Amino acid sequence: MEFFDSHAHYNDEKFEVDRDKLIKKIYNDNITNIINAGYSLESSKQAIIIAKNYKFMYATVGISPNDIEDCSKEDLSQIENLAKNKKVVAIGEIGLDYHWNTENKDLQKEIFILQIEMANRLELPIVIHTREAIYDTLDILKNKVNCIRKGVFHCCPLNVDLIREGLKLGFYISFAGPITFKNSKNADEIIKMVPLDKILIETDSPYLSPEPLRGKRNDSRNVKYIAQKIADVKELTLEEVAKSTYKNTKNIFKIGF
Repeated sequence: MEFFDSHAHYNDEKFEVDRDKLIKKIYNDNITNIINAGYSLESSKQAIIIAKNYKFMYATVGISPNDIEDCSKEDLSQIENLAKNKKVVAIGEIGLDYHWNTENKDLQKEIFILQIEMANRLELPIVIHTREAIYDTLDILKNKVNCIRKGVFHCCPLNVDLIREGLKLGFYISFAGPITFKNSKNADEIIKMVPLDKILIETDSPYLSPEPLRGKRNDSRNVKYIAQKIADVKELTLEEVAKSTYKNTKNIFKIGF
């Protein structure tokens, strides 16, 4: 049984001490594919450098809403050049975040749209970060710019409207540690809403460790807890969830095509 962690950050400083040793352990524990996600110009460069060291690892490049304050046209141009690397499978993570930033909403929207247009030029899908900005995110995708290759709502907020409208738009839904949290009141309802052929699983490592490991550094081995939660709710086997989410991730990111 193989698992695909569709979103992790091995470019994070929390992995500086033992990155290579840990990634090899992860692979030997049947996590046989990983996508290393960028969120700024520097982290995107690092995501590619790390991914090049492992046949089973890929990268995304992009500037997240929490990293746009010093974003210049030159930065976006560099992201577009990085995205032409063979290891890069998507533009991301990009989007809107009104939890940490409320004073620059217009700038967030502008950079989000510019990066969707970039993805369209490169014929790549996008990886969306949205937090407390669901309706503006949906408005952009519905009314401001057509996202040709669609993409993924990463670590998708457990919001009924977002899930329903995101699926209508043709996007995949990626579940992470929060669906296992004891205080996650509507996780089961949300999981039931998403067809199995539209689900991805991720850890968002080193963040958001699932139960029963909350508070510890997360890594891709813990994607199994996410898959098990989905299997329990949908009354499927762990193997069925692993197989479907693996296939879905390869499909949306055109890995192996």
